[in-house]
Amino acid sequence: MKQSTQWMLLVSLVLLPRGAVADKAPPPRAHAHDVASGGHMGHGGHGDQPMVHRFEDPAKWTPVFDSPDRDGWQKPQEIIKRLQIAPGMTVADIGAGTGYLMPHLAAATGDKGKVIAVDIEPKMVLHLTERAKKAKLPQVTAQLAEPSDPKLLPNGVDKILFLDTWHHVPSRAAYAQKLFAALRPGGAVYIIDFTQESSHGPPKKHRLTPDAVMFDLNAAGFQSAVLPEELPDQYIVVGKKRAQ
Repeated sequence: MKQSTQWMLLVSLVLLPRGAVADKAPPPRAHAHDVASGGHMGHGGHGDQPMVHRFEDPAKWTPVFDSPDRDGWQKPQEIIKRLQIAPGMTVADIGAGTGYLMPHLAAATGDKGKVIAVDIEPKMVLHLTERAKKAKLPQVTAQLAEPSDPKLLPNGVDKILFLDTWHHVPSRAAYAQKLFAALRPGGAVYIIDFTQESSHGPPKKHRLTPDAVMFDLNAAGFQSAVLPEELPDQYIVVGKKRAQ
């Protein structure tokens, strides 16, 4: 199995309607996730089970990922507010998928800022590029990453966002170290994922607790905390890199 198919940064399970049964999702295909995730079970976490999904067709998944109904529970404006993005910043959206947050992030960074939409599927990257072009968002660029490496330049970004994505990342402790290196001093990573009680999201065995997320971030050098939020089904964990 090629590494580029090991995990998908957005998954249909996270967008199941309320009350939908997770095991009725499309059958898993070649998109295995690395089980290694830092031994979270001893830290109150879940998510050590691999998920197998692949999303190569943007036309198929755009109606799902960009459904107007998603805004009701995803609350993109609330997310943008919590990120505290200043005009001119560089923000990386890892697991950008079809570009659900692209217009919101572009508006927050402004014309002098930069949004890097990152995904591991080549067709999704092409879709993101075309979407930014059609929307006339020159501050948005799309780039291809690897499952174990976001491919961000050292000290190159101010904010990093993972929306409905972190529980798919293989070897999260090692991945967090790459994020730490990519952030400028004073930068931060924001991980938004599903609570155990959420009516959306993956099966519970794949979900991570906030403590599990913070464990890996802290091990990489971040100072992490759970943010107050108004998301009905999710938590927000922030990991900050000290300013030098």
